[in-house]
Amino acid sequence: MSGAEGGPCPPSFGLPSGYFDEEEGQRLLSRIRALEGARVLVAVAGAPGSGKSTFAEALVARLDDAVLVPMDGFHLDDCVLEARGLRARKGAVETFDAEGFAALVQRLALPWDDVFFPVFDRSRELAVAGAGVVSPDHRVVVIEGNYLLLDQAPWSRLRYDLRVWLDVPEAELERRLTARWQGYGKDADQIAAHLENDLANARFVIRRSGGADLSVAQPAH
Repeated sequence: MSGAEGGPCPPSFGLPSGYFDEEEGQRLLSRIRALEGARVLVAVAGAPGSGKSTFAEALVARLDDAVLVPMDGFHLDDCVLEARGLRARKGAVETFDAEGFAALVQRLALPWDDVFFPVFDRSRELAVAGAGVVSPDHRVVVIEGNYLLLDQAPWSRLRYDLRVWLDVPEAELERRLTARWQGYGKDADQIAAHLENDLANARFVIRRSGGADLSVAQPAH
């Protein structure tokens, strides 16, 4: 499987088969379609491994006028992280250009011009500037990321028309994240290091996020 950002992207979220054909998924689609305005912003947030990308991609595929904007394009480059002693914490909230992302969200609320955004390329572990575009024809912008609903600035300043939270138990997150890193060919020691970082980030996201309009619960397998 390949992600839109490039490179291998092992699945981490088992979206129920036919989810958007069933009652809960249909309600979500109807709720988005009923949102008023020339441009509406839908946030899909959750911990690492909660399946934000998979969920958001499936959601956009069901909407004729929608586009996906992942937050991951605002990863700080590895050379910047190295200089700041943050390389081992890549993926933590402090390893993103939060103010740059906030400025993008504010621009996306205005539907008058093309808005270009960076896209994270997993095959090279870096963000590619201007690799994505939101056009005036895109009425619905689905934005996905770990930290969209954090209770701290600048994240708390951002306004969305609908906020969706993916609720996954920690044990299930660990299972999915382990499978993800195995899918990237990591050895046991590398997986353990990634899990330590990922689960610390997951606990932070869960503890400090709030204000969702809708929670999608996913049980452990």
